[in-house]
Amino acid sequence: MSLTHEERIQLHDFNNLTKSLSFNMYDVCYTKTKEERQSYINYIDEQYNAERLTEILKDVASMIGAYVLNVAMQDYEPQGASVTMLVAEGPVEEAPKSAFEESPGPLPEASVLHLDKSHITVHTYPEYNPEDGISTFRADIDVSTCGEISPLKALNYLIHSFDTDIMTIDYKVRGFTRDVKGHKLFIDHDITSIQNYIPETVKNEYHMIDVNIYQENIFHTKCKLKAFNLDDYLFGYTKDALTQTEQATIAQKLQHEMDEIYYGRNMPRT
Repeated sequence: MSLTHEERIQLHDFNNLTKSLSFNMYDVCYTKTKEERQSYINYIDEQYNAERLTEILKDVASMIGAYVLNVAMQDYEPQGASVTMLVAEGPVEEAPKSAFEESPGPLPEASVLHLDKSHITVHTYPEYNPEDGISTFRADIDVSTCGEISPLKALNYLIHSFDTDIMTIDYKVRGFTRDVKGHKLFIDHDITSIQNYIPETVKNEYHMIDVNIYQENIFHTKCKLKAFNLDDYLFGYTKDALTQTEQATIAQKLQHEMDEIYYGRNMPRT
């Protein structure tokens, strides 16, 4: 199915397809002491508290032309936050041609897109390994839409909103809608890979793996940063404060943690 902007499918009525994007990001840090660990968690809670996350989700809604109907947000003790936002569409006729292409979406200052009745949620999960000094921060963002515009158009902005070592991205189109002749449509846009919605400049920074089930309209991509600079993973000091042996040991722990997250399984330590 390859349609131009002018040839968009004529539907019988409302578009009943549900398109769901799940964006999971991970930030990894080495925190040697209990005090460092608590400082890192405090920093994360401040950077990604419910108020800031709400602003990010409002930006997502604004980018895709949605009206915010209701916001529920909550910070948790000892750490973490959640935001749920119900949104409704603007007139889809105004959406630009790029909204229907398999290409990266805009950043907030760029063009506006549109979608139908939808919801956007985010939950954060700061945590730490009590044995080896590794702390991780995970944010799960879900954008679910009913309408012509794919929430994948928000992916570029979400990637730019977080400092991300590892990303796991899932996209699923569920249900069906009908054209004016009553023919069922189980997907209404072209897609071969989530990677096509990520800019080349970002893709060049990550190792990437796709697992796609085309016949079920299920798409999965995971990404791990290629570059590794130990200073980026130390909280409150630089590697110059460590011996060469300490640097090598900490780097091994961090890379092992990231590999386990990336491949989704516990791995033997070398």
